[in-house]
Amino acid sequence: MTSTPTPTAQPVHSKRHHSTLPSNILKENHTPVVLQEAERRAASVQLRIADAITTFAGSMRFVYAHILLFAVWMIFFEKFPWPSLTLVVSLEAIFLSTFVMIAQNRQASFAQAKADHDFVSQEKELMTNTELTKEIHRLTTELHGRLMTDGKK
Repeated sequence: MTSTPTPTAQPVHSKRHHSTLPSNILKENHTPVVLQEAERRAASVQLRIADAITTFAGSMRFVYAHILLFAVWMIFFEKFPWPSLTLVVSLEAIFLSTFVMIAQNRQASFAQAKADHDFVSQEKELMTNTELTKEIHRLTTELHGRLMTDGKK
């Protein structure tokens, strides 16, 4: 028989009318580590901006906007070999790669925090299981001793 795990954390409800946490974090139950990371990211304007940029840059809207922008630029504003367009695209690539690295660093930090939390939780669980096993062994030994004593009478 399997049981479904109960959530370990409830959604965060801020005293403010408007929360800075993403709506998907507020709607769903998450572990404390996820909530802490979401609160940390939401508290920093820089991280919210970086999240917005990386979210947009990783979308198909970004691709379509660039196809349209490059086509218009190449047809109407500049002739082959498009030196200004090349410069703009190179600068954009530099900034986008920086935002990708920021996102990767934040993800690595989150993964480490989650791993630390999981380790502590598992260590507590192991300690509890060990104590329960010792108690079961003690009770079994005591019961066995009583049964053997009663059987000899």
